[in-house]
Amino acid sequence: MTPTAVDVLVVGGGATGAAAAYDLARRGVRVLLVEQSDLSTGTSGRYHGLLHSGGRYAVGDPGTAAECITENRILRHIAPFAIEDTGGLFVATPDDPADHPARWVDACRAAGIDIDALTPAQARAQEPALTPHITAAYRVPDAACDSFDLVHGFVEAMRALCAHSTLCGDLLAYHRVIRLVTNDNSVVGAEVENVRTGDRQVIHAACVLNAAGPWAGMVAGLSGITVKVKLDRGTMVAMNTRWVNTIINRLRPADDGDIIVPVGTVAVLGTTSVTTNRPGDHHVENWEVSKILGEADAVIPGIRQGRALRAWAGVRPLYEPPDIDHGDTSGHGVQRRFAVIDHRVRDQLGGLVTVVGGKLTTCRLMAEEAVNVVCDQLGVDTPCTTAAEPLPLPAFRQQYHRLDHRLRKLEHGQLPGQLICECELVTRPQIEAAIAGYGDHPVALDDLRRDLRLGMGPCQSGFCSVRAAGILHEVKEHSNLKVTRALKDFVDERFRGVKPLLWGHQLRQLYLDELIYRRTLGLDRLIAPTPEERLDS
Repeated sequence: MTPTAVDVLVVGGGATGAAAAYDLARRGVRVLLVEQSDLSTGTSGRYHGLLHSGGRYAVGDPGTAAECITENRILRHIAPFAIEDTGGLFVATPDDPADHPARWVDACRAAGIDIDALTPAQARAQEPALTPHITAAYRVPDAACDSFDLVHGFVEAMRALCAHSTLCGDLLAYHRVIRLVTNDNSVVGAEVENVRTGDRQVIHAACVLNAAGPWAGMVAGLSGITVKVKLDRGTMVAMNTRWVNTIINRLRPADDGDIIVPVGTVAVLGTTSVTTNRPGDHHVENWEVSKILGEADAVIPGIRQGRALRAWAGVRPLYEPPDIDHGDTSGHGVQRRFAVIDHRVRDQLGGLVTVVGGKLTTCRLMAEEAVNVVCDQLGVDTPCTTAAEPLPLPAFRQQYHRLDHRLRKLEHGQLPGQLICECELVTRPQIEAAIAGYGDHPVALDDLRRDLRLGMGPCQSGFCSVRAAGILHEVKEHSNLKVTRALKDFVDERFRGVKPLLWGHQLRQLYLDELIYRRTLGLDRLIAPTPEERLDS
C-alpha cells in the first residue's frame, strides 16, 4: 500500500528524481518517488542516448564539461549495465571554423577531458563511413547510455534497500501532484491524483524535493513561488541501422544537427534547439528533420538517403539565475549547469527544495547536491555514498542491451517461447514476465516498450502491437474495450514519431500498417477519438 507519510516526497521519475530517491534511501531516509506517467517518460526518455565526455561543452560551458567527465567515469563504475562504451570522435570539416579545434583542445585539457589526436586517415579507418574531407579529428571518452535501464536501476536499488529494513522507499507512478500542502510557511506534503482513475490522496512529508524537469516551475508554482525555467525543445531522428559504431560530434560551436549516436540497433541524429512554453511539447517540425539530415550528411555522406525510422522531441529544462536574461537566445547558447534552490533560504518557505537544469550525465551529482540540501533541512548528517557503491545488477538487465545478445540466445534455444516482436526479438515469456512485474498496477503497451524495446524496430510496432495487446488482454484480463484503447494509444504514439518521415521505405511501411490497423482491424472506428486526439490530428 502507498504510504501516506514519509520523510521526503520526490516529485519526478526521471534520472535526477530516481537518483535522488536512491540517494535518500541509502542515507536512511523514508522516501516516496511520485511520477505523473511512467519512469523516464519526460526529458530523460527523450534524449539522444549520449553519456557525455564533456567535450561538447568544453569551450562554451567549461563548468558543465568538468562535471560531465567526472560523472561519466562514476556512471561507468556504478551502472555498467546501462552503458555501451562506444567511444567518441570530434571531427571538423572544411565548413567548420578553422580556429575552433585549437580552442577546443585547450578547453578540454583545462576541464580534465582525455583526448587523443587522430589523423583524418586514422579516423576514417575507425569509421569508414566518415567523409574523406575531414580536417581534424580527436578521440574522447563518450559512450551510449540507456536512460530507461539507468533509471530503473536506481529505483530497483532503492526498493532493494528498503525491502531489507524498516525504511520506506517506493514509486508511485501515474500520479500527478496537483497541490502542495503548506502550514506555517512550510510545505508539509502534496495532494496527488491518479491520472488513470482520478482518485486523490494526500502524502504528508517533512520535505518535498521538486525534480520535475520541465515541469519544475509548475510544481514550485503550486506553493505560490516562482522558478523560471527556460524550456528548449530538441528534435532527434533515428536511422534504422548503425551507420557508425562510434559517437560522432561536429568539432564546431554548438549548433543544430551536430551529433550522431549509435544506440542499440540504430543511429540517433540530433539535435535542434527551439524555445517553447510547454513542458510536454513533443511535436516535430519538417524543417528540423531536414536540417538534421543535411548536417549529418556533411559528416556521413549518403546518410540522408538512408531510411529514417522515427523522429521525436524532448524538452530541456534550462535554468539561469534571475539576474541573467538571454531573452530569446537559442538554447544552444545557454549553459547546462544545474541549480539546487533551497526555498527555505530564497523564499522563506521551508520543506521545499527544487533541482533543475543539468544533463542526464550529471543526474547522480544533481541528486547528491539536492539531497544534501534536503538532509540539511531534515537534520540528517549521513554523507552521500552513491559515487562509490555500484548499483546492484538489476533483475531485468545483467548487461547493456544489444540485439545480437538476444539473437545468439534465440539461435541456441535460450530464448524460448513464441516470438512476438521480430525486430527486437521479444518473446511471449518476456512480455508475460514484464507484465507480472507490475503486480496489480495498470500496464500500458508503452510501458512494455520501455522495458523490452517492444515496437521500437523498423516496423515501429506494425506487427507486434496487436499480438502484445492480446497477451495483455489474457494476462491482465482486461475488457475488450480497455485493451482496444491500450492498442490504439500505442499505435497512435508510434505513428506520431513516423509522421514527419513519410517517404521511401517508411511510407511503404505506413501503408502496410494502415492496412493492418485501420482497414483490417478498423481500430480507428472501434474507439471514438478523444478531444486531444482530434486536436492533434
